[in-house]
Amino acid sequence: MTADRRKAWTPIPSELKVMIVSAFIIAIGFGIVSPILPQYASDFGVSAMAVSAVVSAFGLFRLMFAPASGKLTHMLGETPVYVIGLLIVAASMIATAYAPTYEMLLAFRAVGGIGSTFFTVAAMTFLARKSPPNIRGRVMGAYASAFLIGNIAGPILGAMLLVFGQRVPFLVYGGALVVAAGVVFFMLRKSRLEDRKTKDERERASVKEAWGHGSYRAALASGFANGWATFGLRNSVVPLFAASAFVGTSWLIDSAQLAGVALACFAAGNVAIVLTLAKRSDEWGRRPPIILGLLIAGAATGALGFSHQPWMLLVLSLIGGAGTGLIVPAQQAALGDIVGEGRNGGTVISTFQMVQDFGAIVGPLLAGLLVDQLGYQWAFGLTGLILILAAGAWALAPETLTGKERIRSVSTA
Repeated sequence: MTADRRKAWTPIPSELKVMIVSAFIIAIGFGIVSPILPQYASDFGVSAMAVSAVVSAFGLFRLMFAPASGKLTHMLGETPVYVIGLLIVAASMIATAYAPTYEMLLAFRAVGGIGSTFFTVAAMTFLARKSPPNIRGRVMGAYASAFLIGNIAGPILGAMLLVFGQRVPFLVYGGALVVAAGVVFFMLRKSRLEDRKTKDERERASVKEAWGHGSYRAALASGFANGWATFGLRNSVVPLFAASAFVGTSWLIDSAQLAGVALACFAAGNVAIVLTLAKRSDEWGRRPPIILGLLIAGAATGALGFSHQPWMLLVLSLIGGAGTGLIVPAQQAALGDIVGEGRNGGTVISTFQMVQDFGAIVGPLLAGLLVDQLGYQWAFGLTGLILILAAGAWALAPETLTGKERIRSVSTA
């Protein structure tokens, strides 16, 4: 890096680095339980659709409480709501480990959804408010990278923890969330106290205003598709497919462990792209990586049902993860562009989160129904189509990164 570029370089604020570290801790725990939860639910002797409902219940309560999370963020500030959300999810995870019936498992996962929407909306609002516009893509890429790196290690660690029993991964995840809450509570204490002393007089970005922006409508479409595919189908149907479709193939690992490896490959594809290309949305604009990512993820997801060998599942998971790695950071940066620097965008972010959660509710239920009635190929094929249609929405949307900010970001790259 030249002397001029070093001088122009904008560092990521320390407050955001704390959030990034917390995201990594959370992701490790989430990755531990993701491949295990569907198999854990199926042990209660229920159908594929009922197993998918465990994932959908989580998303449903995220959706129901998203408006409350936005209002709480306005009232209490981002970091208190973030910590409260983490502790709620931690409690639900510990309870899940000891769920005596399928119905109780469903209830505990639903409670976890409440806490999840609290900390997700609070984190996104905090990042949108604190991120300098000219490095917003880099900040969102770093935040996404922390989640994704954790999601690589998590499934592998979860598979190792299974030797100690199915309850242990859920207990470890609960403990990881408590640690993350502690990191944010103590490391952002100064920021929290300063925010409390200062009356929030920031201009609020309204949903009505955001809706008038074509890119916000496109973000809602891609958020719905990503919720369906990544947070819904991939965490419900893919582990079931990996555990059942390759029984007796005499591969390197057994079919139950293959689910964790498949999710780790998806996360690895994410990280590879996020660490190399995602930050370039500060130069190229937000639309190109989102459109390309949706097309890649759609094609790879649609082809999953035609995986006849475990290695094909892993390769397609890797490619699908790479596509998602292009989508998420640029999409989050676009939301930050729409909200604007220094504005309170709690309701705009929470509305986006609601739409994404709606996708995470509908996706697993319809996919599970298709698996029960028609087979895995139909479930994966429909999901791929949804992602490709979202790419069409972005193709018609305007760019959110202004020429001025693009010039500034190129100078600091």
